[in-house]
Amino acid sequence: MYVKTTSRKTRDGTEVRYLHLARNQWDPARHRSVPQILYSFGREDALDRDAIRRLVASLSRLLDPAEALAATAAPGLVFLESRPLGGVHVLEALWRRLGIDAIIGGAGQQGRGRPRDTGASERVLFGLVASRALAPSSKLAAADWISNDVHIPGLPETTDDACYRAMDWLHEIRGEIGEQIYYQVADLLNLEVDLLFFDTTSTYFELEEADGPVARTWRGEPARAGEDADEDKTAGFRTEGKSKDSRDDLPQIIIGMAVTRGGIPVRAWCWPGNTGDSGLIRQVKADMRDWSLGRVVWVTDRGFSSRENRRYLQAGAGHYIIAEKLRSGSPDIKAALSRQGRYKAVAGNLQVKEVRIDDAGDRFVICHNPDAATRDAAIRAGLLARLEETIAGSDQLTVTKRAELRGKISTMPGLNRFLRVTPGGLLRVDKAKVKAEQNLDGKYLLRSSDPKLSAEDIALGYKQLLEVERGWRDMKTVLDLRPVYHRLEQRIRAHVILCWLALLLIRIIETTTGGTWPEIRRHLDRLHAGTFSGPAGTFRQRTDLTKTQAGLLARLAIPAPRQILDLQPAPPGPPSSSADRAEA
Repeated sequence: MYVKTTSRKTRDGTEVRYLHLARNQWDPARHRSVPQILYSFGREDALDRDAIRRLVASLSRLLDPAEALAATAAPGLVFLESRPLGGVHVLEALWRRLGIDAIIGGAGQQGRGRPRDTGASERVLFGLVASRALAPSSKLAAADWISNDVHIPGLPETTDDACYRAMDWLHEIRGEIGEQIYYQVADLLNLEVDLLFFDTTSTYFELEEADGPVARTWRGEPARAGEDADEDKTAGFRTEGKSKDSRDDLPQIIIGMAVTRGGIPVRAWCWPGNTGDSGLIRQVKADMRDWSLGRVVWVTDRGFSSRENRRYLQAGAGHYIIAEKLRSGSPDIKAALSRQGRYKAVAGNLQVKEVRIDDAGDRFVICHNPDAATRDAAIRAGLLARLEETIAGSDQLTVTKRAELRGKISTMPGLNRFLRVTPGGLLRVDKAKVKAEQNLDGKYLLRSSDPKLSAEDIALGYKQLLEVERGWRDMKTVLDLRPVYHRLEQRIRAHVILCWLALLLIRIIETTTGGTWPEIRRHLDRLHAGTFSGPAGTFRQRTDLTKTQAGLLARLAIPAPRQILDLQPAPPGPPSSSADRAEA
């Protein structure tokens, strides 16, 4: 189909042109194609151009976006490429709103040596953070993604070497930017830091051998010349330890994170893989104390409940909420569980009961969840049925075979907990142990040093520790913390910082919009920047915003990207010759 023009003369001799939508159709009688008029647009000088625009727009909806652009492009205009724009636009707006670009650009300026191009390094680091949030991959793949697959203002392309150099610099300034980013985030977001949640996780490396031992400071960092090394801290960075991913067979590192009650991660740490939880809290509190936070209540899990850790957290007018191990056998725990009293219902299906223990100093709150109690009872019933099936007929076995069965059960913690061996060596279900476990169904015990918090606040404060666990889950699944494609310690530490910065940005987006990052990312990635080239030059233009995209930007108070993102006029042509000018 095409636009056909016809003309005719009026009575006064004026020529009038008419426009028609036509197509060629084969005429068997004439043995040739003849034009067939499908629609007449009327006189050219009285053309209803608005109606034509509406028609073109309606027809364009039936085409792929790239095909629609090509079909409606002006003569000589070439569509070069289209890159996702929305995700980067939102991340960069928050990056600049929090002042992270200025913090990174101004960090490390007092050091010696050749001045660094901090602006270029900041752009590369933002590109790596954006890659971690939008398309997590290795740094080599991230450099290719930045150069070919996404539009990042101020960073048209980069290389893997530039990424590694930027990461090394990030490691050098990590302490400086960590503190400044915290203050900036806390000020702009009005964060409540009266409760800080801290927890650790581990990430493993698929290596044949762990790293060799290195002398380290009390912070677990390599000791430099002139620094005092702690003999107890000597270890390789990627080394064997108790894995929280159930991969004790592989070297690992330990990662810690502090999160506010609103779920905003404010700091991250790294330690060698064999570092125990009990010693980490002292370094964390020392680092946060330097930030002058004032009165802070630390909320931690059972791994940090030692007497030494509790004493350290209370230093400097600090307080804590710590979960206790119900099966630890501690006199305080036994006394707390044996006290009678009524439970008080709080938020949801949570019930709390505060008990007083003489000379304990701390307050104890027993929390009970009826739904969790039902779940615990069902799990125990399944374990008991499996244990009874396993030991059925064991009385007829020889002493040796029965000992072998006993050894096999000892490797199954769930079953071994309820196994009793009689003086005669027979295997039985320990009914006293079953009864004791029934009393613990759906319960957990909290210890707090704060005299001002109510029992309800203590229980709800600990329940919010789930925000840290959600942060670990997102860091490992959404941001792909592992596999870590690095072997140098400073690069691994820098990689964790990049993951933390990405988590900081996406958690702010989630708490502001009420959505999940994977869903938000999916909508934002549909906002593209198309690049066109024509006789006048090259320009980059964004696609129109959808209703969902406009709503997300409005809730985040982020303006929409400019319609024309970039414009490069074509270079002027060569001057015409004198012969050409004379002929003209």
